[in-house]
Amino acid sequence: MASVGYSGSSIRFRRLQPAFNLASHRFLSSDNRFLKVSEEVREALRSKSRPVVALETTIYTHGFPYPDNVALASRLESLVRVGGGVPATIGVLDGVARVGMDAEEIIRLTASAGKKDTLKVSRRDLSYICGLGAAGKRYNGGTTVAGTMVLAHLAGIKVFATGGLGGVHRGAENSMDISADLTELGRTPVTVISSGCKSFLDIPRTLEYLETEGVGVATFADGREGSVDFPAFWSRDSGSRSPTTIQDEQEAAAIIHAHHALSFSSGLLLANPIPADASVARSDIDGIIEDAIREATSAGASGKDNTPFILAKIKELTGGKSVVANRALIEGNVKRGTLVAKELLNLEKMEQASDTFAVPAWPSTLKSMVAPTLPEATSNAADVAASEGLGKPIATPKADIVVAGALAIDFSCDYAPLPGAIDQIAPQLHTSNPSIITQTLGGVAHNIAKAAHYMGASVRLCSAVGDDLSGRAAVAQLSSEGLQTGGIKVLDASTGQRTAQYVAINDAHKDLTLAMADMSIIEQPDTWNSDRLAHLQAASPKWVIVDANWDSTNLHAWLTAAKSLGALTAFEPVSTAKSIRLFHGYSPTSAPTSSKYRPTSTILTFPNQIVDLMTPNNHELHALHTSARSLGLFDSPSWWSTIDSLGLPSSGSRTALSYLTSPALVNEGIPQMSIQLLPLVPCILTKLGPRGVLLTQLLPAGDERLYGPDDAPYVLGRDRTGSETVGGLYMRLFEPEEVMGPGKVVSVNGVGDTFLGALVAGLVHGAGEREGRRRVENCVGLAQRAARLSLGSKEAVSPELVRLGRSARGI
Repeated sequence: MASVGYSGSSIRFRRLQPAFNLASHRFLSSDNRFLKVSEEVREALRSKSRPVVALETTIYTHGFPYPDNVALASRLESLVRVGGGVPATIGVLDGVARVGMDAEEIIRLTASAGKKDTLKVSRRDLSYICGLGAAGKRYNGGTTVAGTMVLAHLAGIKVFATGGLGGVHRGAENSMDISADLTELGRTPVTVISSGCKSFLDIPRTLEYLETEGVGVATFADGREGSVDFPAFWSRDSGSRSPTTIQDEQEAAAIIHAHHALSFSSGLLLANPIPADASVARSDIDGIIEDAIREATSAGASGKDNTPFILAKIKELTGGKSVVANRALIEGNVKRGTLVAKELLNLEKMEQASDTFAVPAWPSTLKSMVAPTLPEATSNAADVAASEGLGKPIATPKADIVVAGALAIDFSCDYAPLPGAIDQIAPQLHTSNPSIITQTLGGVAHNIAKAAHYMGASVRLCSAVGDDLSGRAAVAQLSSEGLQTGGIKVLDASTGQRTAQYVAINDAHKDLTLAMADMSIIEQPDTWNSDRLAHLQAASPKWVIVDANWDSTNLHAWLTAAKSLGALTAFEPVSTAKSIRLFHGYSPTSAPTSSKYRPTSTILTFPNQIVDLMTPNNHELHALHTSARSLGLFDSPSWWSTIDSLGLPSSGSRTALSYLTSPALVNEGIPQMSIQLLPLVPCILTKLGPRGVLLTQLLPAGDERLYGPDDAPYVLGRDRTGSETVGGLYMRLFEPEEVMGPGKVVSVNGVGDTFLGALVAGLVHGAGEREGRRRVENCVGLAQRAARLSLGSKEAVSPELVRLGRSARGI
């Protein structure tokens, strides 16, 4: 398939490789009951924001016992994240194949290790276990190298790090016992990074078989000159020379990149020798292996039972030394795999940049065709910006709320099937679909700002647009909406930055099927370096709301600047993939405090956190919790001190949590994760869709809610340690006043943004005031009503919020 790219006066053809095959594209575009790819993995692959590394799970279900396997799983995922990547742990849970598992799912799978209904899943077993799952027999399964490769490829993942590869068993000329890992490498284009194959296999015949399958095999030389041995799992040398060698991750990435560019359908095997300090000498291990093989033969262990039997026997005969070596080598492989995936991503980005082509200036006759629903902007962006004070000394009106984040042109494509269409709900792939397409001004920060503005707050939006048609229209539209535009930075055309755009493809019920977002304009580290503090000082806001479309550096800079001026801060996570930007480089005790900061409200009184309030959905809460744990934020003395101050019973709070929320939410771990995140963000409102909103917050020492009868049902714990700051824990589930069915829902776009904008506007105007105190719990119902209005509106933020805001303010 070729595409035509316009470049000056020439026409250039470039061959495009599909990112996924038909099966995976079908999944990513709609639900698939047999395969689930986590949103974090999908987002990383789609946006190319972080490298993704696949991890197998037979090592947890059939290798390490519980709970050692839980610790190993957490360790390996942490190694990927510390290296800047996204771990995609792959396995089967309840009969559904998973690519990317959250903490709760990993714990469930590892806890099933050793059980009869926990299967070892290769390619041949995937249809069986998933099919039976659909029929009601829901097995769990750890995927082998072959099974992991299949699922990784379906999701579009190119790099897979594991311990050791299967291979040709000794005596295979009679038994025909050859691992499916080898044939999978011959037909699936995934790169496997392992410490060679297991030492008890026939390594020379394994290498011959891989050559027959057309699999490229190379070993990391790590500075060694000349040819080197193919490793033998526990030993760095096997006595068999590696077909080729590579020196480092850059060379490995270049090979993988060329492999995919040439459209080969086979995989690559990159052998990473076990670290020298963990290696077992061949002379020591060979005799033990011979004994283990003899016992396996005597016991009749063959096929998929052969390898687990031999590994268990080697562990016994080495007194557990093989397990220590096993852990060291897989950790080394995961670290190296992450570095390789990162280098590969850099190469792909470089090629993508070289393939972009300049778009000629839009003829004036096309302007109305491009932006038919936005006001026509006849002046250029610099003129519009100048008219709003941009580029001049900052002297703009004060604002109750500053919102910093994404401003984008939104395209909403609602599937409108023709009579007799095969699918009356979901759009079809690989073809044009009839739809109703609307274009509006959007972006998370814009929607939050618009909601707060409609509710009656004075709002200043800080974002960036390109000097392009979309940017001009955006500035003009903001002005017509009555929002302050002095905080919109127009980037010069020479920067090559484009105004952000978001395309949502919805099914016939208006539920999101697929979305594409280009927010790169505000992901540049230096977009706002010099002007941030000046804009905040000019506005002198009570609240600063920041969305996660910023990169981590800009995100923390906005929040830190806001706290230095004494403002309260709110964080909107945006998505599971972007939400974790909050905790990269996060240090809750290092945020500056200000002499101006007088916590006169009982909403939040913990100034050392850079975020006072956040509004994740349940998926984003999972991602934030996993990120905080993997980064070690739950290990600090200050975290433990806060948790101890909550006064929770040592016997556990499951019954109390179930009473305050619901057994279903407790089973999902939502209230538990909220509590564990409180030392980092002291007020969390988790959006649960039709189930409502869960408020979890720290109460300051001496707060009247700790003693008042009206609040007593929601106080889960009270301090018994004598803390001077933390008084206890408040938790409350706010169920919706009305659950809107599909026929009443017009659009889901912007609903979460509306909730946060209305909530903070309510706090600013005292809608949550009680006894002179503005409380977040008294504003949740108002924010829910605002969100419901947006659900029933074709606009991302319903204009009906104006009336709601007036009513809340008693106007």
